[in-house]
Amino acid sequence: MNPYVKQFLHRGLTFGGFGPVIVGIVYAVLQEALPGFALSGWEVLLAILSTYLLAFVQAGVSVFNQIEHWPLAKSILCHFGCLYVAYSVCYLANTWIPFEPMVLLIFTGIFVLAYLIIWLTVFFIVRSTRNRLNRRLAQ
Repeated sequence: MNPYVKQFLHRGLTFGGFGPVIVGIVYAVLQEALPGFALSGWEVLLAILSTYLLAFVQAGVSVFNQIEHWPLAKSILCHFGCLYVAYSVCYLANTWIPFEPMVLLIFTGIFVLAYLIIWLTVFFIVRSTRNRLNRRLAQ
């Protein structure tokens, strides 16, 4: 088996359980905050399965950043694409957002902006750490 596929599956299986825990917490808070809040068994099952899949993919796609022979742009594009598809499918399947063109456009814009902010933050932190370590090594 390809070592990257193996890492993807291992990371996904390791961290996938966090999705259902988070959805349970969110639904518990909603139940306390909203009078009359209730879900059917099917809604709960769909939320659990889709958030498990979402957490599985979220953990697994970090492997794209470790494929050294890939250009950075390819790694980022694959990482972004997998996350975007996973989040979109999860949000639409649970009807957390409606399947309407304007809503999908807004969702996409917010997703792109959040992804860029997170990626640039990580990039600048890693670059700063690298520069600091290189200065220490040069002494």
